[in-house]
Amino acid sequence: MRTTLALIAALGVSLISSGCASNPADGYSFDSTYPQGIRTVSIPVFDNYSFDTGVESELTDAVIKEFQRSTGIRVVQGGTAESELKGVVTKSELRRLSTQRGTGFVQELAVPLPVDFDWKDTRSGKLLVSRRQFAAADTFVPVPGSGERLDTGRHGAVQRLAQDLVAELRESW
Repeated sequence: MRTTLALIAALGVSLISSGCASNPADGYSFDSTYPQGIRTVSIPVFDNYSFDTGVESELTDAVIKEFQRSTGIRVVQGGTAESELKGVVTKSELRRLSTQRGTGFVQELAVPLPVDFDWKDTRSGKLLVSRRQFAAADTFVPVPGSGERLDTGRHGAVQRLAQDLVAELRESW
């Protein structure tokens, strides 16, 4: 009986350890998914090259909250951070997705929000991740009845972009 239990335990350990890889990209791993040596990040307010005032502050706030929610990296201010994430909102526009047949009024609009961003190690100056025209979009329905405002679509696009941006950073770790 003891021999059988020992054999089952050894088999279980071998199965568990065979599913693990030293490189997370190769399969299961017990290694950290965060970049080694980076425990803090500074995220200054994104620049805004679009005509949509305030979107840069809303996006910066959403990115900070997403970092705090989904990573083990602490967000700090300025010079004490081991890394820095800088970004630029390059454009903010409305795209017509559908119109009413009889009137031609817009039924559904999309709010695409592209950004350029760079994440660098402030100690070495090494660029960790850099993306251009990284974008997310959300839709809203401005027609009477639902009457959603532009802020609804913009807020959705900002939230989605913050989630996608942090996921993109995590993917490169």
